[in-house]
Amino acid sequence: MAALAERNTHAEPAIFGIPASAGVLVQGATGRIGARHMGLMRAAGSNVVGGVSPSGRTSEVDGVPVFTSCAEAVGATGARMSVVMVPPLQVLPAIEDAVAAGIDLVVSITEGVPVADAMRALALTKEAGVRWVGSSTPGIAIPGVLKLGFLPDATLSPGPLGVMSKSGTLSYEVSWRLVAAGLGQSSWIGVGGDPVKGTRFADLLPYFAEDPATRAVIAVGEIGGSEEEELAAAIRDTGFAKPLYAIIAGQGAREGISMGHAGALIAGGAGTLASKAEALQAAGAHVFFTIRELAEAVAGSPDLRAEAQG
Repeated sequence: MAALAERNTHAEPAIFGIPASAGVLVQGATGRIGARHMGLMRAAGSNVVGGVSPSGRTSEVDGVPVFTSCAEAVGATGARMSVVMVPPLQVLPAIEDAVAAGIDLVVSITEGVPVADAMRALALTKEAGVRWVGSSTPGIAIPGVLKLGFLPDATLSPGPLGVMSKSGTLSYEVSWRLVAAGLGQSSWIGVGGDPVKGTRFADLLPYFAEDPATRAVIAVGEIGGSEEEELAAAIRDTGFAKPLYAIIAGQGAREGISMGHAGALIAGGAGTLASKAEALQAAGAHVFFTIRELAEAVAGSPDLRAEAQG
């Protein structure tokens, strides 16, 4: 994968226009989860420059300074990205703190954020021009360069595939199989499965279209909601030209029953497996219903196979 290696060593990688080397804050750094994953993010290449804990009881965690607010942290470090690792009812205040401090990218990983809080966070970040990934997501990664969240290291490897996913565990299996076949990721962005979220599949098409390291895109979807149909419309409307492979989970789910994610709910014929597959196929995407079929098709692509062998 010489092209990607060149990008990682010579060109400045970026995520949503923000240099991957920009400073990262961890909101909730003094908690058990925050401290654990802050160390893993640093080991993955992230430039974690500070933690945030309003209590002020801890001044540092593993050598990383801890501040009482994002404003204080940004003033001291110039950080531009933040990962929110706090309990559900603290997510909205944390996002408000990050936005007020001028953070450009907020990634919130917490499950169970109240829908009303997510709606307020969405309105706030949109008005401020802040990119929000969440309200619940396993994170974002540019393998070998940046990790924001808790994506498993065993599934991360530099490569030509842009991955966007509503399901964390399903995307781990997809990526692990493709890494085993020699095909890693240019960027991996988990949008999460909540009904109200800051970034949706269609929002990511311009990013992947413009990223020279992305040769093809994998969308890991599921039943419920309209996100896959929105993606299909965006493919047509923008003339997205890179190959897009989609897997849709939920063949066995019944109408009216949520399948794990709050957004994975079929109601009245909307959000069905058939409607999503039909829309994506009509837009030119390659649609699959099992991980094995998807992995075999991607690994069998002559162009992508050449990337893996190059």
